[in-house]
Amino acid sequence: MTVQLRRYEIEPGRMADFLAWFPTIVPVREQFGFRVLFALSEQEHSTFTWAVAHDGDEADFLEVEERYNASPERAAAFETFPACIAGKEIGFATPAV
Repeated sequence: MTVQLRRYEIEPGRMADFLAWFPTIVPVREQFGFRVLFALSEQEHSTFTWAVAHDGDEADFLEVEERYNASPERAAAFETFPACIAGKEIGFATPAV
């Protein structure tokens, strides 16, 4: 299993918009075999951190993610995206403990 950790900086005052939209993308990810392991918002620093997993190695993850990114299902979900991400950090994570 490969885990990608995603941390977004949300524009001030826009967290509610993002949180209202985020559940829209989860079933789309699931259609491609991804699993959301957790999703947490931190209001004080206006950050949203989540982890998504997929069976296989990083190459498998990236291959499926490419298909997901190009899919009409993802495009449809992003029609209502509130465009409020000011910055992001995305990387693959490994267990630390």
